[in-house]
Amino acid sequence: MRVLQLIDSLHPGGAERMALNYFNALKDRAGKSVLVATREKGLLAKNIKDDPDFYFLGRKSIFDISAIRKLNGIIKSNEIEFVHAHGTSWFLAVLCKLSGSEFKIIWHDHYGNSEFLEKRKLQPLKMLSRYFAGIISVNLQLEKWTKEKLEFNKPLLVLPNFVQIKEEEAKELEGNEDYKLICVANLRPQKDHQTLLRAFDILKQKYSISLYLFGRDFQDTYSKDLKEEFRKRKEVYYYGEVASVFPYLKSADIGVLSSLSEGLPLALIEYGLAGLAVVCTDVGECSEVIGIHGKLIPPGGAESIAKVVTTYLENPEMRKKDASGLNKRVKELYSEAGILKRYLNFFKEL
Repeated sequence: MRVLQLIDSLHPGGAERMALNYFNALKDRAGKSVLVATREKGLLAKNIKDDPDFYFLGRKSIFDISAIRKLNGIIKSNEIEFVHAHGTSWFLAVLCKLSGSEFKIIWHDHYGNSEFLEKRKLQPLKMLSRYFAGIISVNLQLEKWTKEKLEFNKPLLVLPNFVQIKEEEAKELEGNEDYKLICVANLRPQKDHQTLLRAFDILKQKYSISLYLFGRDFQDTYSKDLKEEFRKRKEVYYYGEVASVFPYLKSADIGVLSSLSEGLPLALIEYGLAGLAVVCTDVGECSEVIGIHGKLIPPGGAESIAKVVTTYLENPEMRKKDASGLNKRVKELYSEAGILKRYLNFFKEL
């Protein structure tokens, strides 16, 4: 089995991390494992820049003929059987297939706005999905959307994300406050950082507490306004995007997500593996990830976030118990070995 992972960029994000994870995991499990970034490299490419099976196309536009030719050449020279297209990279895969290359396309739907699927654009995805051999979705909501909106009647698979565990030393977080909250979420409106900041303002009135934020800055109005809010609070630290957030997680006490919408956030899995207690909004697959080992709250409520964080701060034994339970749950349900077995069986069926 010879598989190519296709992704638009390797900036730190859910789809990007999964493309890299599959690329690495398949090295010892497939006849050939290749990774192609189409538009931008990003921080995640740092550790694989010298890997001969990693390629960068430098795609400039939607119909970049040079990029299509490059990808076709990579597919042919590596005798690729399956192109696993993550997110919006499916379009380039279809263009290559239409140009005559022989391979099967597997589309991996990582769409994070699962709470707002009625606003999702259907065309040209609906029209061109007939060129897909199968679709992988990160949650049941996306699978249902695929069946109903795309009218897709080929093989489907709901497959959780997984995190590759690396032995990394903890990195100290700035500040001398007693408690450290951490949030890993790119600076996008759906992540609702403003509500988290309001909750933090409530908490710091009573506790010696700091907030650490990790995620990509998209240089837009939302990011600009948000960073101004960060600067107003001396106990809030914004680290931007980092190649690996795991060492920083080990130095925190509680992992938080205040999202209005999610698919299956890798951040929750990473929080669990790092041994953190978790507070998150009940959106997407968040409840499936944490089970009974964390605190779920409705989206949009700063007071709710502050209340459940307070519960953890004042009950260290509860915090420790939930963190331990989540750690065990994540290792059992979101391990690389278990996910890869289902993944490879799906490919064999195709």
